[in-house]
Amino acid sequence: MKVSVVVPIYKVEVFIAKCAESLLSQTLDDVEFIFVDDATPDRSMELLQQCIERHPHRKGQVKVLRHERNRGLPAARNTGLAAAEGEYVFHCDSDDFVEPDMLEVLYGAAQERNADIVWCDWYLSFEHSERYMKQPDYETSLNALKAMLAGQMKFNVWNKLVRRNLYTDHRIFFPEGYAMGEDMTMMLLFAVASKVVYVPRAFYHYVKLNASAYSQNFSLQHWNAVKHNIQRVETALRRQWGTELDLEIACMKLEAKFPFLMTGDADMYKLWVTNYSEADAYIPKNHYISFRRRMVQWCAARHWWGMVRLHYWVVCKLVYGIIYK
Repeated sequence: MKVSVVVPIYKVEVFIAKCAESLLSQTLDDVEFIFVDDATPDRSMELLQQCIERHPHRKGQVKVLRHERNRGLPAARNTGLAAAEGEYVFHCDSDDFVEPDMLEVLYGAAQERNADIVWCDWYLSFEHSERYMKQPDYETSLNALKAMLAGQMKFNVWNKLVRRNLYTDHRIFFPEGYAMGEDMTMMLLFAVASKVVYVPRAFYHYVKLNASAYSQNFSLQHWNAVKHNIQRVETALRRQWGTELDLEIACMKLEAKFPFLMTGDADMYKLWVTNYSEADAYIPKNHYISFRRRMVQWCAARHWWGMVRLHYWVVCKLVYGIIYK
């Protein structure tokens, strides 16, 4: 197989049919589709099976794996990876969907340039609208890694095609039990990649129905998982590059706690102050991100909470909460 697609499934009965339909309708033929049932309690697997039946020519390319108990997103990704046989791996979240020629174009770019990793643009899909999210282009894996650390480039798994032997040869896996921030695993893959390629087209539709969900779903358990994943990445990168990536690692910490400033909650502001304070000195130096984001962090470092709250109401509540909703 040219590509293995790994799809974890848990409580997605509203979305799974559209997701699976978009995958099974891909124009690339030599693909295996690995659906991992993470002990979902709803009708997701029934709806998936109905979709598979509508594509009989794909049935021999479908693997359905099951967890007897819910083990979380990273474990489901690892289960899929262990069963993958394709030259490349693509991770798709089961509440999203993709364009029909996505795998053909990304795989073609990988073959043409002998690339270890290919990434592309994507769509941020709201209930009634959609935004085109352009990604930057980099000639080297190190420059792309720096951009991901600093927040200029997304480290999400779902807009990247990765050569499978990067996982196997370097024993890279997803952090079971630490789901928040598990996408940071992509940074570990870029750290060992030789050739990377950017395709300036959007193929992936990331479905976001609630633009202000962070403050509603936040928990200290989630934040501890994020910190675990940051430490995991930092340890690996310092082992490989020493102090060369000090700026970018500091920026990664600033980006991780930036969502605390995208709320109107004073308790969240306190968490911003008490976490990764050593990284605050790097705020003016982070030219990877927008001036607006730097200014919000700069105001927070000076405890100008009125300005931070004003940004929240204008950007989060008005722009994302109403205009792009």
